[in-house]
Amino acid sequence: MRRDPRPHPGVGPVKVLIEADGGSRGNPGPAGYGAVVLDPTTREVLAERAEGIGVATNNVAEYRGLIAGLRAAADLGADTVEVRMDSKLVVEQMSGRWKVKHPAMQPLAQEARALAKHFTAITYTWIPRERNKHADRLANEAMDTQAGEPQRKKPEPQNRVSPARWSGAQGAPTKLLLLRHGQTPMSVDRRYSGRGDVPLTALGQTQAEAAARRIAKLDGIDADTPIIASPLTRAKQTAEALATETGGTVETHPGLLETDFGDWEGLTFTEAAERDPALHSRWLSDTSIPAPNGESFDAVHHRVRKTRDELLLRYADRTLVIVSHVTPIKSLLRMGLDVGPSLLFRLHLDLASLSIVEFYPDGNASVRLVNDISHLS
Repeated sequence: MRRDPRPHPGVGPVKVLIEADGGSRGNPGPAGYGAVVLDPTTREVLAERAEGIGVATNNVAEYRGLIAGLRAAADLGADTVEVRMDSKLVVEQMSGRWKVKHPAMQPLAQEARALAKHFTAITYTWIPRERNKHADRLANEAMDTQAGEPQRKKPEPQNRVSPARWSGAQGAPTKLLLLRHGQTPMSVDRRYSGRGDVPLTALGQTQAEAAARRIAKLDGIDADTPIIASPLTRAKQTAEALATETGGTVETHPGLLETDFGDWEGLTFTEAAERDPALHSRWLSDTSIPAPNGESFDAVHHRVRKTRDELLLRYADRTLVIVSHVTPIKSLLRMGLDVGPSLLFRLHLDLASLSIVEFYPDGNASVRLVNDISHLS
């Protein structure tokens, strides 16, 4: 799709805003991108680009969206550009802060940089998905056109190299050790604890240290093992206990935040049900429904999937520790098992529990451990 309200290149404003996005139904799967060029002052739509690109990954689609947006801005004669995307990977790579290591991304990044050189000035800004709705809508419309097309059949695996031989997975996996944070005052009272920033209790710190000693003894864990944590204090304290054991460092990532429970934050299950009985009942059966002024489980799953894809690119073939919360960890296990959202309501995760999932470069996965708390006994 191509839409340019200003029909003649070169008559647009000197400065423009590009918002771009891309996605894949299956990663890889039917994919598409969307990009919109806006007047930064009035937010008038100057150009739109959207296209289905066949079978591709989320990251490929996101780069294609960026490239389409840059081309549209150049067609309009812009010389100063601000790019806004909800892909932290693309923003950080194009800003030069992260290396482009994945072979599939390198030519796309080179193409985007070549286009960027035509502008006098260009900046890249990360924005939350909810602030990128226009481009997200265009990308989803493009994906919808792809979803009905037959997907390419994967070749039969040859010379399989995998501990999970039954799955047919090929290549060396990226292993994620998923550690839930230790006890907090909110978990003692079984209250909804999302974005509220509460510390560990004394018992929670003891649980974190026990989990850290367990993980530090596992094969492949050393000072160079990446430790990625939610920015919330309870997760960072748990991650820091592991860093103390291994000599490593802790990095935080906003994609690993717990669900935003909105107005239910700090309430018990019963209190939330009494406050909003109809909504609470629907929320328990429909993952697209958010808590009041909060976030839906579907939104969390989308956020965590993007975070996973980013981490798999950055740490391909490596082992890393993810220190997070119930919903993000369940979402990662759900991706590993390739199951629906009912898992969120049927799987229990204890405090300071360890789960392990491996993701393979061919798209396969293997869940190897769930909710292990043997280190707490």
